[in-house]
Amino acid sequence: MTETVVSKEIPPETVKRVTGFITNCGGVPGVPEKYEGQGISSDLIRSLLKVQHIHRGRVTCILTVKPYACNAYNTFHGGAVGSIAEMVGIACARTVVKKDKELFLGELSISYLAAAVSQAEVIVDASVVRSGRNLTVVAIEFKLKDSERLNYLCRATFYNMPVASL
Repeated sequence: MTETVVSKEIPPETVKRVTGFITNCGGVPGVPEKYEGQGISSDLIRSLLKVQHIHRGRVTCILTVKPYACNAYNTFHGGAVGSIAEMVGIACARTVVKKDKELFLGELSISYLAAAVSQAEVIVDASVVRSGRNLTVVAIEFKLKDSERLNYLCRATFYNMPVASL
């Protein structure tokens, strides 16, 4: 591990505050060993979802915001929103893309409109906007189940691999 180089112009209390923030980012001073390993983050994210409907070009899931997926403000973590959007987006794209084609996430944009608090139930609705030979675009909406208020709006572009010959 490399040693941190600190400028002499920065006061020691600032250095302590910044390193403490980075070390404990998210409020947890480290990841327990049992949660280390390949695929564990996917399992944690997947455990938040329950599939409600699957149709051609559309997938709807119910997401329960668990405390382990929340940030220091007790709201759904932005990175978890991105992971869920990618996962549900791929599932939705799979309903229209042939099985022999691999999907590669090329772009994911997320608009954070309102926060979802811990234990909230959120409807995640993904629908294919466009699908062609080489790419598939999916729109994903996150709405609170009880009020149907829009929390997050996502758009994912997937490249269909292998790319068709021209």
